[in-house]
Amino acid sequence: MIVRLLLILACLGLGPAMAQSPAQGFRTPADLVQASLLAEPAAVAGGTPFTLAIHMRLKAGWHVYWRNPGDSGLPPEVTWTMPAGFGTGGMRWPAPHRIPIATLMNYGYEDEVTLLIPVTPPPSLDPADPVRIAGKLTYLVCETECVPGSADLQITLPVGDPKPDPDNVALFARARAALPVAPVWPLNLSSQGDRLRLDFAAAGLKPETIKSAAYFPYAETAIDNAAEQVMSIDASGLHLTLARGDDKAAPTSLPGVLTVEEETGNGTVRLAFSYGDEPVGAPSPAPAAAPFRTQAPPTPVSAPVADQPTLLAAIGLALLGGLILNLMPCVFPVLSIKLLGLVRQSGESRSRVRLHGLAYTAGVLASFLGLAALLIALKGGGASLGWGFQLQSPPVVAALAYLLVAVGLSLSGVFSLGGRFAGIGDGLARRSGLPGSFFTGVLATLVATPCTAPFMGAAVGFALTQSAPVALSVFAALGLGLALPFLALTVWPSALRILPRPGAWMEVLKQALAFPVYATAAWLIWILAQQVDARGLFAALIGVVLVGFAAWAWERSRAATPFGERIFQGLAGLALIAVATLGLGLAHQPVIPGQAQAADGIEPFSRTRLDALLEAKRPVFVNLTAAWCITCAVNEATSLSRPAVLAAMRAKGVASLKGDWTNQNPEITRLLEEHGRSGVPLYLLYADGGAPRVLPQILTEGTVLDALAALPDRGRSAALDR
Repeated sequence: MIVRLLLILACLGLGPAMAQSPAQGFRTPADLVQASLLAEPAAVAGGTPFTLAIHMRLKAGWHVYWRNPGDSGLPPEVTWTMPAGFGTGGMRWPAPHRIPIATLMNYGYEDEVTLLIPVTPPPSLDPADPVRIAGKLTYLVCETECVPGSADLQITLPVGDPKPDPDNVALFARARAALPVAPVWPLNLSSQGDRLRLDFAAAGLKPETIKSAAYFPYAETAIDNAAEQVMSIDASGLHLTLARGDDKAAPTSLPGVLTVEEETGNGTVRLAFSYGDEPVGAPSPAPAAAPFRTQAPPTPVSAPVADQPTLLAAIGLALLGGLILNLMPCVFPVLSIKLLGLVRQSGESRSRVRLHGLAYTAGVLASFLGLAALLIALKGGGASLGWGFQLQSPPVVAALAYLLVAVGLSLSGVFSLGGRFAGIGDGLARRSGLPGSFFTGVLATLVATPCTAPFMGAAVGFALTQSAPVALSVFAALGLGLALPFLALTVWPSALRILPRPGAWMEVLKQALAFPVYATAAWLIWILAQQVDARGLFAALIGVVLVGFAAWAWERSRAATPFGERIFQGLAGLALIAVATLGLGLAHQPVIPGQAQAADGIEPFSRTRLDALLEAKRPVFVNLTAAWCITCAVNEATSLSRPAVLAAMRAKGVASLKGDWTNQNPEITRLLEEHGRSGVPLYLLYADGGAPRVLPQILTEGTVLDALAALPDRGRSAALDR
């Protein structure tokens, strides 16, 4: 998947966009997008909902994206800063257009677009205190290349009679006219092999008057976006044939928007209908005159948006999060190896030991900044990613597993690479130990990314909404936090006295430390089993065998004759080439979509299902997780799967949705970003369709039970209405 993202990045020409002057950063040139924030009323009254509009004017030939951007891109997003007690609902999206770019198909808007946002003020407002609303708008604007951009929006409204502002009446009328309306034609969905057939009961349509029709699903992987949508019209209605997307199972529903362009005596009219969670249903009454003026179903109001943390606060949170990462089980095997190396080096001079600490810190910082820069670049190019994204790529997971198998074999004494891989083998040369410390820092970073420590999620979420220099500063603080304990041991001379003296016991300990490393490699192979099919998993296991063969052949070459040395080294080289080929081949294996467990009433997460439950005023628990997230697994074992928690959820009638982020899932990424997070776990508890309560990243059974106890008691009937 990462290979595919890099190809998309190259096709969209992010390189030229990133080549702007450093002062410009990620801000879009002023002539590409002009964004403004408008309010429908001229004043605000307490307890009276009103609507804001984000109006974007685009340079000719450029476009921005719909909520489902299609094959590439990112939709506009906004982070609000509002007075206490104010809440915003979800963004209302106009019907999009199909925008082909090379071999890709995007969904979005050209020329201009107006996005509507419902706002609910608190019951009472002080007439002497004007309402100040600000928003940080981020977007991706594309032609043949893509440029990430942002705009700082703000508006101040007096407290008073909420009459419509006459200057904005026409704009809001046009914006509502562009919204899709409730469907008037029932939809029947059927699957025919690799095709999906959508039959709309639109009897009476005249084929000669229908210029085009298109269907835009809300789910980003439901269909092959670039494939032609074949339209036909007969006496029974309108029919569309679509190519299925990456999902192996045929969908049972396909929520989305249907657009139809019809030629009338007064020109071309574009109709747009929004189909919700259920694809088959009775037709809604036809609008009398202006169908587009029917508003979309009400969107649940989210929590009041808190102020964004300052850069200094984000750096402090990142530093704390990095420190706590050292206590996470995914980092333990690597730090154990480094601590053993520190014991071995304790007899060296203090300056030399400090250099080891600095080299390790440099490895951590370099790898954190490298991962952050790649993540920022990919997100800027339209990829929907978050922290830990590299473990959503099967080749990367396999490469880490192979590397740890090699580390374990070296610790077990199967082979030694001398000074070239210092810090792993037993034959460490003093002058070559510093590269080994640097490499250990890199490895510690790579295996730490599946873990999300407390404080870390908010810091990383903040970083990914800021400019590149600010984001890299936060990630550097996160890396420094991870490296700090080991660095302190090397810089503080008194700390070295607590370390035991080197001796024969170290060889036994070194071999014992191989087993947690093997366990980590086994865990990575288990993650791989969640991502690829049986053939891909078999190929990965053969790769493990070849790594072992290469280690054996290399060690045999050390004691062989010159001719035998070349033979064995050649065999080791061929084995490693085969390992690399198998690993890269995993990029072309079919990806298995994550599935939620069927037990205990858990449903797979989808945005449309969540919206439907919230609209029905159901309490909902959302668990965003991943197979490679150790924190997630611990929380599920110690808290979420406990009988008392499950019983409390049933008693309160809580619907449970589980989002599996093991592989890339743009809908889950969007929800994470909405709550200022860039990685899992994330736990959300919604009550009666209102704002969600965000639970801590480290759960206890008591924490979950307390949160559930705060929900209103819906009784047995609520538990049965699912």
